[in-house]
Amino acid sequence: MRPPLPPFTEQTARQKVQAAEDAWNTRDPVRVAGAYTEDSIWRNRDEIFQGRDAIVDFLTRKWAREHDYALRKDLWAFTGNRISVRFQYECRDDGGQWWRSYGNEQWEFAEDGLMRRREASINDVAIAEADRFIHGPRPPEDAGRPLPMP
Repeated sequence: MRPPLPPFTEQTARQKVQAAEDAWNTRDPVRVAGAYTEDSIWRNRDEIFQGRDAIVDFLTRKWAREHDYALRKDLWAFTGNRISVRFQYECRDDGGQWWRSYGNEQWEFAEDGLMRRREASINDVAIAEADRFIHGPRPPEDAGRPLPMP
């Protein structure tokens, strides 16, 4: 069991979103993958894959090239066993270029609270280091605060 469980209320949907943000900011592929069903299906940009091992492989590759990764997620909508999220993250590449990535995720959960489907659409924008506004995990006092618009 991975509470909160569906069907979601606004409060439990926000808890699920914050838990996901917190886990992703650890940049620990095994920890993140533990929130998904063994046969979870993912679409991330142009990649489609299935299963926890594939999730760990994907995240390991992702965080090997995305240095100083810091993420914010924001609840967009929810119903029953589904949650829609918008997110932004910042990272730098091997050459030192900073990037801000904007995206939307659609999540579908199994009855035990594990995510069985994740679909992500993401756009990237090169930014100057001075333009960054996401620095590390979200402080507790900012939990639930909406993401800024660019």
